[in-house]
Amino acid sequence: MTVLKTSMRNFFAHKGRMALSAIAVLLSVAFVCGTLVFTDTMNTTFDKLFQTTSSDVQVSAKGSSDTGETTSSTGKPPVMPAAVVDEVRGARGVVKAEGTVFSTSVTVVDHDLDKLSPTSGAPTIVGSWNGNDARTMKITSGAAPEGPGQVMVDADTVDKHHLKLGDEIGIITAVGTHHARVSGIAAFTVTNPGAAIFYLDTKTAQQTLVGRTGVYTNVNVTADKGVSDARLKRDVSSALGHGYRVQTAKEVADANQKSVQSFLNVMKYAMLGFAGIAFLVGIFLIINTFSMLVAQRTREIGLMRAIGSSRGQVNRSVLIEALLLGVIGSVLGVGAGVGIAVGLMKLMGQMGMHLSTDDLTVAWTTPALGLLLGVVVTVLSAYLPARRAGKVSPMAALRDASAPADAKAGIVRAVVGLALTGAGAASLYAAASADQAKGGSGWLGLGVVLTLIGFVVIGPLLAGGLVRVLGAVLLRIFGPVGRMAERNALRNPRRTGATGAALMIGLALVACLSVVGSSMVASATDQLDKTVGTDFIIQNDNGAPVVPQAVRAIKATPGLARITEYRPTKAVFTTPDGETLKDTDITAADPTYATDLRKKTVAGDLKDAYLPDSMSVHEKFAKAHGIHIGSKIGVAFKDGSAARLTVRAITSSDEVIDQGAKYTSIATLAKYVPADRMPLDQLVFASAEDGRQDAAYKGLRSALHQYPQYTVRDQTDYKQALKDQIGQLLNMIYGLLALAIIVAVLGVVNTLALSVVERTREIGLMRAIGLSRRQLRRMIRLESVVIAVFGALLGLGLGMGWGATAQKLLALEGLKVLEIPWPTIITVFVASAFVGLFAALIPAFRAGRMNVLNAIATE
Repeated sequence: MTVLKTSMRNFFAHKGRMALSAIAVLLSVAFVCGTLVFTDTMNTTFDKLFQTTSSDVQVSAKGSSDTGETTSSTGKPPVMPAAVVDEVRGARGVVKAEGTVFSTSVTVVDHDLDKLSPTSGAPTIVGSWNGNDARTMKITSGAAPEGPGQVMVDADTVDKHHLKLGDEIGIITAVGTHHARVSGIAAFTVTNPGAAIFYLDTKTAQQTLVGRTGVYTNVNVTADKGVSDARLKRDVSSALGHGYRVQTAKEVADANQKSVQSFLNVMKYAMLGFAGIAFLVGIFLIINTFSMLVAQRTREIGLMRAIGSSRGQVNRSVLIEALLLGVIGSVLGVGAGVGIAVGLMKLMGQMGMHLSTDDLTVAWTTPALGLLLGVVVTVLSAYLPARRAGKVSPMAALRDASAPADAKAGIVRAVVGLALTGAGAASLYAAASADQAKGGSGWLGLGVVLTLIGFVVIGPLLAGGLVRVLGAVLLRIFGPVGRMAERNALRNPRRTGATGAALMIGLALVACLSVVGSSMVASATDQLDKTVGTDFIIQNDNGAPVVPQAVRAIKATPGLARITEYRPTKAVFTTPDGETLKDTDITAADPTYATDLRKKTVAGDLKDAYLPDSMSVHEKFAKAHGIHIGSKIGVAFKDGSAARLTVRAITSSDEVIDQGAKYTSIATLAKYVPADRMPLDQLVFASAEDGRQDAAYKGLRSALHQYPQYTVRDQTDYKQALKDQIGQLLNMIYGLLALAIIVAVLGVVNTLALSVVERTREIGLMRAIGLSRRQLRRMIRLESVVIAVFGALLGLGLGMGWGATAQKLLALEGLKVLEIPWPTIITVFVASAFVGLFAALIPAFRAGRMNVLNAIATE
């Protein structure tokens, strides 16, 4: 009980000194809890949606997916004849069966040809209005569609795009473009996560989406009273026989949830990974805080030991303080985490994904995990300072309490740190020398971990050398104040090393990712320059195929020398070694693609791959299956018949663009796949006549004005788009890393603040002998800048090493150009100095306001 009282008294006596450590715990726990609450809420939202919108049993056409997704490479959904509805109605236990048709392979535009599709990545759905939808949608204005000129739109899409009754919209499908006017507005009775939904009457939906009536994509089946979904499924399956997909409501909901879950898990674990980095940085802050508090209370602890306190009691006293810090920070962090989750929901709402706070889900495991993580990390971080406190002898009560606790890093620490760093460097060298990217990635991961730990361990040793160099370069110009700042930073190398290491971690990751991202862009740009021989690339940025009418518009554009169509598809391969490979990619293209993409071959001529019943394979595939020029491969095309194609060319696997592709001609594909099942173009390439590039570019953009889902890019545009995509990804990662950098900045602030308290008497004496307030504040700011720049040097140097090694592995996949983004590196380095200045503002202000006499009198 005495230990607990002492701990409580000390904790609340120094609560101001604990505040920043508590904030670090709070931020880290809040990020973890916010991520879990946000993803759990999204799961709840989708669960409710899928469960509510699913009929008791659903019958789908052959070729549809488990989730009921009806898109296909043909741009038309898989369908079944209308007679199936009557067969289902005749099955036992069926009280109602209703045929529907819908598709997500559509683009919807308003009168001004602006897309009405969601910007959040959610689908655009066009389908027939049916009884199952009427259970989850309420018509709030107008009426349901009753003819070809009418369409009903969901209320969220109406609000977002400012539509109203009577407005004209266009529905672009592989069949053509259908125009209709808004006849009704329907609102979801459950949360709509962001899909844009448009309803037509059944015949119009069939004609618009499939091109003919008398077919359905799905049949929604309602069970009679007392009939379970499982029994109904068996009876419907028996009535229909094979060739149809029959699923219960739970199976459909589970399949939909599984597809959503894969995306949510990527986001969830990525965000938790960054929270883990913030926790790692927070460890340094907590260790520094308790180390400095123990050092400042050395005399007090010595007195406690002198009057009978045991080592264990002193140790427990410090750990109890850490426990209190962890509990308070974690409790506040859990609350803040819920706030972060609500903020993320609002942000997603701005992006088009609507999440209702009515579905806010806080599982008991979330606060439990947050509390456990916060408390455990805090207590473990305080363990080493607590041990040092327990080793304080009673004689310490007779010594000067302000004596530095640790003047230099120990020999053992230096040896261990150098050994870890050396092992990490060897691992990075092994990664850079690897022959295969998969094997080298393991060495890279090991090297990153070992060098990071090694730099942390030898931080005090590095601090001693680098701070002196920085002092000579940056601080000496400030005269005596600069020299005092340098000596203050060198006073406790362990503290300076730990504070700099916290900043080092975040900046190392920033530098590494910058090098990797810049190298990827530079490598891809280099490949484009060397291999792409076409002027323009036309595609849908969402990956949807190019509809035939858009291809016809491209071909009708004046000033073009050639057009190349590009159609990826799937097939079952039977290789010469007897192996059967399912769902293997093969790309059908026009023969001009051999000119549009100057792909290197190791055997044969790529132009010959476009001869009748011919194909090419890439080098790795050929070696794996004993394939050479003239080999025959059995190719059973998806939705078509089987062929035996002759290998006419073997392409190099050492390229980025179309890496690993196998080619055949569109004419060969058309020979074995019926016209109504032929895949649509994924890309279209166009080359202008000599001297007419500008005119052709304008002409293509004008020709595709009616199809805003497609983008026309020349090579310059394509390179910029690639750069923008990688840049957006890196900016998102930098934003998540900002949490760790904020915690590191708090560490610098805390170190300086506690250092000022530790040096109170010294500051008073300096002020008494003539040091002005302005000089004092400058000294503290310079000390902070040196610590921040020290951390930046370590982080940026380490990160560039990681990035250069990662690029060596990427080179094995064809990304051969190493590019160091010096503007980014220099900007981050300069920004680190400003971070140091910012971190020193409050400690320097507090130091300047000290009363000189009171400071001198401080024990």
